[in-house]
Amino acid sequence: MIPSPSASLTLAIAQINCTVGDLAGNAARIVSAAQQARARGALALVTPEMALCGYPPEDLLLRADFHRACQNELDALARALPPEMAVIVGHPLEEGERRYNAASLLRGGRVEATYRKMRLPNAEVFDEERYFDAGEAPCVIDLCGLPTALAICEDVWHRGPAELAKAAGARLLITLNASPFHLAKQARRHEVLRARATTCALPVVYANMVGGQDELVFDGASFVLDGLGRLTHQAPAFREALMLVEMHDGHILPGEVQPAPTLEAEVWQALVLGVHDYATKNGFRSVLLGLSGGIDSALVLAIACEALGAERVRALMMPSPYTSPMSLADARRLSENLGVRYDEVPITPAMSAYEHMLAPLFADLPAAGANDTTFENIQARIRGNLLMALSNRSGALVLTTGNKSEMAVGYATLYGDMAGGFAVIKDVYKTFVYRLARWYDARAIAEGRGEIIPRNIIERPPSAELKPNQTDQDSLPPYETLDAIIEAYMERDMSPAQIIERGIPAGEVRQVVDLLKRNEYKRRQAPVGIRITPRGFGKDWRYPLTSRYRDEY
Repeated sequence: MIPSPSASLTLAIAQINCTVGDLAGNAARIVSAAQQARARGALALVTPEMALCGYPPEDLLLRADFHRACQNELDALARALPPEMAVIVGHPLEEGERRYNAASLLRGGRVEATYRKMRLPNAEVFDEERYFDAGEAPCVIDLCGLPTALAICEDVWHRGPAELAKAAGARLLITLNASPFHLAKQARRHEVLRARATTCALPVVYANMVGGQDELVFDGASFVLDGLGRLTHQAPAFREALMLVEMHDGHILPGEVQPAPTLEAEVWQALVLGVHDYATKNGFRSVLLGLSGGIDSALVLAIACEALGAERVRALMMPSPYTSPMSLADARRLSENLGVRYDEVPITPAMSAYEHMLAPLFADLPAAGANDTTFENIQARIRGNLLMALSNRSGALVLTTGNKSEMAVGYATLYGDMAGGFAVIKDVYKTFVYRLARWYDARAIAEGRGEIIPRNIIERPPSAELKPNQTDQDSLPPYETLDAIIEAYMERDMSPAQIIERGIPAGEVRQVVDLLKRNEYKRRQAPVGIRITPRGFGKDWRYPLTSRYRDEY
């Protein structure tokens, strides 16, 4: 018997961590969430966008066999769910020559209704026009007598789909989402969904995926707005959750609202989740990294320990004649504080061997100039070789430690410190690396663990220590200036002329933009890394290697 529209309805949001291609595993997560929701009194459950197959499946979507497997799993899932429950599942759908990003209502052991996504994002990290056709009609289903419209992610960033749903008689809007995290994303989601709710006078249920998938991290943070756009429910960020929503006569009853994390806490959680899921979902039992005594590798080591546990993390310190005693002492202390295995392998013998082997090859070449970096790069490549050798023998994943500022201007060595499988802080500016390190130590002190990252590491001038008395600012502008230029040019697409108008010296702008453009070839060969800004050096940065375009100065 279907309750009347005035009856109460308990709806559950399954904020789950799905893995691309793990159809059976994802289906099992949905069944478990449905069983838990039913035990808590819910009659309906909503899952994230593409929950059945994970998001984004990318070119798997071009394979007919992938679509057949998804359809078979969807049919099996319908039969496995509690028959009295209405479960809304995101999945790909192939119909003849057309393919859709879809959401289906599963009830009574069958697929009862299907919605096809109407707006296909094709910017930033999204490429859905490559894979999908656009749906053309709203889909209004019955949830315990309440007419409920379905939408999928990008749909609610436009007025049309919600207005069509309202015109079709909907009194509630449910949107399934695989919306990846970046800074300030949640505030923007609230803003956009509030506009949909108030314009259409519809309560909105926003169910988002959680978990890491390659360079993307999905933060969850699912929420509910009432018809006046007021936040009534807010799920936690960066972890799985089952959030129940009570409704009466189409009205949302107030529920639990999780407080928003600080900016540093938000980024930290994204990086920890990204490392955990990349390593775990790809079958790596352990990780290792080169420790330098500097702040970047210290932060990456701390992130890895929180993501995986210290017992799964190994640090290798590879000092050269230019490594300061302070760097060695700080690296040892950091490793002891974190409880990780720590080894030291001096690279001086290998440096001497390279110099001896190369001497006859360099004999008829010009003498090294003041800016020659040959032997600086050899040091980095020796270290890369050692890390990869240990990775090959142990099976551990090598984490690289370069930050976004370095990736932008090429302050990194191909096949050296760029060698590895996953770039943890690839999208974290150097200035924010310092903020995170200070935040991390403050949190540790507040928790009674004491200082973890030695103060020397945070306060000393940064240096690659590849030659005597070297500091980063020997060849780069101050990081505050460097990061401001990169953010303006790379994330905001501002011209050098516009950046100079903001008061940044023209010489420094020209230097940084030139370095950024010249080092695209390096970034193309860098490992994938976690995206936390609105534009990272990954899916949403596609610049040609060969180009004669000259910027506007």
